[in-house]
Amino acid sequence: MAAGEWQGAGRSSLIRSMPTEIWIGLDTGGTYTDAVALDGARRVIASAKELTTHWDLSLGLAAALRAVLAQLGARRVQISLVSVSTTLATNAVVEGRFSPICTILIGFNEQMVERSGLRRAGDGIIVRVRGGHEATGEEVEPLDEAAIDAAVREHGSAVEAFAVAAMFSVRNPSHEQSARARIRAQCPRPVTCSYELSSQLDAPKRALTAALNARLTPQIRHLLEALERVLALEGIAVPVMVVKGDGTLIRAEVALEYPVETVLSGPAASVVGAGFLSGLSDFVVADMGGTTTDVAIVRDGRPVVRGEGAVIGGWRTMVEAIDVHTCGLGGDSEVHIDRDGHLRVGPRRATPLGLLAQRFPDLLADLAKLAASERLPPFAGRYALRNPGRGPGAQLDRLEGRVWDMLTEVPRRLGDVARTAQGVEAVRRLVDRGLVTVAGFTPSDAMHVLGRQQGWSVEAARLGAAILATEERNARARATGDSPEALCERTYQHVVREAARVVLECALAHDPGIEPSHGRWGPLGRLVEDVVAGLPFSRLIDAPLRLATPLVAVGAPAGAYYPEVARRLRAELTVPELAAACNAVGAVAGVVSEICEVLVNQPALDLFRVHDPAGNRDFGDAGAAIEYARSVSRELALAAARRAGARDPHVETWVSERRAQAGVAARVDYLAEATVRSRATGRPASHLPAPPRA
Repeated sequence: MAAGEWQGAGRSSLIRSMPTEIWIGLDTGGTYTDAVALDGARRVIASAKELTTHWDLSLGLAAALRAVLAQLGARRVQISLVSVSTTLATNAVVEGRFSPICTILIGFNEQMVERSGLRRAGDGIIVRVRGGHEATGEEVEPLDEAAIDAAVREHGSAVEAFAVAAMFSVRNPSHEQSARARIRAQCPRPVTCSYELSSQLDAPKRALTAALNARLTPQIRHLLEALERVLALEGIAVPVMVVKGDGTLIRAEVALEYPVETVLSGPAASVVGAGFLSGLSDFVVADMGGTTTDVAIVRDGRPVVRGEGAVIGGWRTMVEAIDVHTCGLGGDSEVHIDRDGHLRVGPRRATPLGLLAQRFPDLLADLAKLAASERLPPFAGRYALRNPGRGPGAQLDRLEGRVWDMLTEVPRRLGDVARTAQGVEAVRRLVDRGLVTVAGFTPSDAMHVLGRQQGWSVEAARLGAAILATEERNARARATGDSPEALCERTYQHVVREAARVVLECALAHDPGIEPSHGRWGPLGRLVEDVVAGLPFSRLIDAPLRLATPLVAVGAPAGAYYPEVARRLRAELTVPELAAACNAVGAVAGVVSEICEVLVNQPALDLFRVHDPAGNRDFGDAGAAIEYARSVSRELALAAARRAGARDPHVETWVSERRAQAGVAARVDYLAEATVRSRATGRPASHLPAPPRA
């Protein structure tokens, strides 16, 4: 998206007249759910922040939306668009929370199935059938339609979705299309075809991407249906958009068909929001949330995209997404003492003690009792409680069942619920399923003690720090330990150090040969470690590193940590006024953009084949084939953009050729292959609701 499309952010005090239309942006984060409203001049006129309800995301969305609507007052009747960024797909992949599916593989052998990783992706059903095509698009053998019909009859009632992948379907998708038609004729379940998700040739990876897409469909459907109910209750009938992993937008109805494209939706929204709020076109963006820190690069107004696909939770998709570096470091990362007695932060998230004490004031008495103890019980200062309105649903194992029975909706000491490390792991599995919340000391607590953050119980935070200091003292067999304030300052320094490290990792990853490998920096190691620690490299030699591009820090904790990060990296820092709601701004500030790729190759001498999804077409002249491919790619890109929700999209097309030489003496140069790509881009189509009747 052009840098100019990010201009114009501002506060409600700048409004001089009634806005012509209002767009609502929503984002669900690790701790908070944010909502913002933009007016027709693309200025932020309202914002709200509510706690994320992990056990039911719709509750947090509804609360944030209603808070913004209350600020808008009478202007809410002019709402014309709602857009949401979500971590639902990303979290589902990371945590392995998948819906049961059936994957139909056409023309695959067993070795290809193993290479795809489908068997590691869960307990889904895999069915191999005959069929598929050659690399040139010719049919290898007819599609076994009877086998597909049998698979649907046998498994249709037991799965929630189907995925279909065929050999060389990007060169000829007819077998995938036929399989989808037969499934739909017999079963109402959604069907994902691999050729619609990627134009790359790697069939096993395309199959995995299609399977992940099918598995994610129910999770995204539940969220969007919940949002639809909330909007209906508020009388809002407008288009709903969802942020994709590359930062562009897509209609909710299309996102339901291709939910895998929403993987990394949250980080992508933060990149778009950072550009919108800062007005910059070239910068590094660091988004620190409650659970993670995500760092990405923006060049010429566009986020750098990982063309080979995003890697989430160990799975590589073949869907384009921003090139983001993520670490388990956030304002609500759990601070703990490791086995060697060292202070560690993350990677798991915990509800801050200061926040928990706001909800449960009786917690203070128990924290005070623990803080006065010389000998601490196991897992001191950690608490667990059931999430309201949730039941285990799926069968729990013996240990999980025992832990669940001991929990209530009031916090209990973690050591009373889970007396062993195995018990704690059982609790964490329940947390991953959204059934349980675990609380403990976090960097947010430390910042409350240091007076650099407000809003929660400072007393609870200080008691948590005292308990952790005692635990560290005992672990290291010391006569005395740190004061709560000293431990909080060390926590702050740890977060700053790791935040600076991930910014450097992201920046240096774009310089081959300099980037870290397996966490090691090579010759740069000493210099990097000194820089992130804020130490001089040498008494006599000044060897600082400097981030040569501006750093934009967003997220609720950004203002507390990144001034020091920027100082150590000697970076020009921008922390936008609405940094805490940046993702919600990005959710509604983006554009719709769809890319279509058409391949032209030469399967025989002087025969140029255009691999059109509607059916391959042959030409005797390379120029005519490329021109036809241009026309097809433009039409498909425009159609895809309009379907994704674009209004009056514009299209740009480019051709990349791979040429070869023939003949020993003549050295004739000829076209071996050409790829024609078109990108159609436009603002989301919105509409103003009809005026209320008199």
